[in-house]
Amino acid sequence: MLTDRTLGPHVTALRDEVRDFVAAIPRKLLLDMDADLVRFPREFLAEAGRRHLLGLRFAQRWGGRALPWTTEMVALEELGVLGTSLPCLWSLVSIVGEAIHEFGTDEQKERFLTPMLRGKLAVAEALTEPRGGSDFFAATTLARRQGDTFFLSGQKRFVVGAEGADVFLVYGRVAGLGDAKDAMTAFLVERGEGVEVHHVYGLMGTRGGGTGRLVFKEARVPLANVLGGEAGLGRGTEVFHRMMVPERLTSAGGAVGMGRAAMEIAARYADRRHAFGEKIRRFEGVSFKIAESITLLDAARALNHGAARAADLGEAPGTVRRLVSEAKKFATEAAWTVVNHAMQILGGIGYTNIYPVERLLRDTRLITIWTGTNEIMNLVIQHEYYRELLQQPPMGRQVEADAAGAELPDEKVYGTE
Repeated sequence: MLTDRTLGPHVTALRDEVRDFVAAIPRKLLLDMDADLVRFPREFLAEAGRRHLLGLRFAQRWGGRALPWTTEMVALEELGVLGTSLPCLWSLVSIVGEAIHEFGTDEQKERFLTPMLRGKLAVAEALTEPRGGSDFFAATTLARRQGDTFFLSGQKRFVVGAEGADVFLVYGRVAGLGDAKDAMTAFLVERGEGVEVHHVYGLMGTRGGGTGRLVFKEARVPLANVLGGEAGLGRGTEVFHRMMVPERLTSAGGAVGMGRAAMEIAARYADRRHAFGEKIRRFEGVSFKIAESITLLDAARALNHGAARAADLGEAPGTVRRLVSEAKKFATEAAWTVVNHAMQILGGIGYTNIYPVERLLRDTRLITIWTGTNEIMNLVIQHEYYRELLQQPPMGRQVEADAAGAELPDEKVYGTE
């Protein structure tokens, strides 16, 4: 594959560590999760923690490896061959960990981040509300302050880990701080009194992660659990925008692994299956699907690497948002196409549970929806592109002038501003 030739020795060593971990995941765990016999696989996180494979990007002081995004993307592809459920739980440590690592106090990092990276503390993110969906600022979850205690009330849905997680990163508005954007605050809410699981969803795929709806009924949250402490009040919008980077990059990285797994199954099948006296890989209807799949996956890897590199270098936030949104959109749509190609190549047997492609198809359908639908990605991409384009004068050759009628300004009618 494309990136195999570009990885340095330290990255390939990490990749091989992750491959060994993934290979050791019990087949029964995957089957039991898909059958909803397992609701939250703590042993998966515990084993990843024992192998020092959680929170790869975070400082060694807190238990991480201080690795760049470009390396984490390689790990995510290897995890992606498992589908969506287990990589999502792995990614939640990276996602919630990002908020704590970048915005938390040292005390919060010691209490929450370090045990997270050891696999001893399970975390979840409570972002979406029943009436909010993609509209983050429509959130109605409210925190009422009394002294150094907040009383949190509201609902969050589609929370992976609603059943099972110990701590939730919850966004809510603090009463009296102004409008939604000024009042939005991120809280680290520990499971306990006032935190109730009211529904666990029956999902088409991505099963076994305890995805449900949380209801907060005057849940007590001490000031010490406000992300960033007193200085974190009203900074929830800033946290949210930062969090969209790990949310979307982890989706993009895992998507490539899912597509790769399905494509390899289909390609090996096409080399063994005979029809009309030939291996079916000899037929253009099959071989062209393999060719398109390889191209899509390599293109997704390249875009993922570029977006990860921009995040590592600290490029302008708008540029990072655009590239990350492009990566999430392209990689997830590529994976969906590739898995569909794989099922078509397998034919009827691909629609059964004889092969895992049907499960990968069910899992892949979600990744174009979660962490912001791909329609939202389109909005972000064009918005940030226009902002970059129109804030600076044209650079290099002025191609607009390369037309015979370029000096006829009356024909260039734009209308009123």
